[in-house]
Amino acid sequence: MALAPMNYRHAYHAGNFADVLKHSALVAILLHLRKKEKPFAVIDTHAGRGLYDIGGGEAKKAGEAGDGVLRLLPLENLPGVLAPYCDIVRGFGDSVYPGSPLIAAKLLRAKDRLIAVEKQPQEYAALAAALSCEKGARAVKEDGYSELASLVPPPERRGLVLIDPPYETEDEFPRATRAIVEAYRRFATGIFLFWYPAKIRPAVAASIGEFLTAGISSLLKIEFDTGASRLPKEPGRGEPMTATGLLVINSPFGFAEEMRAILPFLTQILAQGPDAHGAVEILAQR
Repeated sequence: MALAPMNYRHAYHAGNFADVLKHSALVAILLHLRKKEKPFAVIDTHAGRGLYDIGGGEAKKAGEAGDGVLRLLPLENLPGVLAPYCDIVRGFGDSVYPGSPLIAAKLLRAKDRLIAVEKQPQEYAALAAALSCEKGARAVKEDGYSELASLVPPPERRGLVLIDPPYETEDEFPRATRAIVEAYRRFATGIFLFWYPAKIRPAVAASIGEFLTAGISSLLKIEFDTGASRLPKEPGRGEPMTATGLLVINSPFGFAEEMRAILPFLTQILAQGPDAHGAVEILAQR
């Protein structure tokens, strides 16, 4: 089933509740990869511009960071992976939010690599500038889906593929799903982190079905709902995203428990309505 286009320009949404979940999971996975001496690669197929001003411009207009990461940053004694995630964000200053490629770059060791792919010219130029001082990180101006086919398997034979599309076209969901299936067939030992807006349940279910049919034997679903869907809608505004999800292929040992440990805290801090909740579901396990 096709997903209705969202025009998800990330500059408007940087640091929101979806970023908190997605980037916490990203940090948790990379910390797991760092536990072994062997090098790893990170492939980010829709990298964006890398750095976002959450103190002004588009982000201030939307105000989503205020209901997301800005609720967490002033807090002390954050549980689990939220502590290193927020430490990384704080390192960029008070009004700057790092996108996934900059977060990943901060967790690379000297022997690890990041390939950040972005096709939009202005976004790519900003991304290349943001990564210019990050050793082991490379920006590539290409379509993320087509470039992924040439990047897997990486020479390291271990690592993470992050697929975080903008969902601007009706076929984005099925196209991303097909790209992941093809990449998995070439890199069956890799970890895949697939972000989605949890708005159209049939599309999510269809992707899960395709993954299982393709023989993927380790699949995890993580979802977080702010509870805002039950609240009255503001006049003149489109349908907001109130829930987010991740499908994780080949998640590291202990990762599911790490995410379960932080979801009650995120539900408490990031709730926008009384029905806020989060869940981790094992869909396939070796």
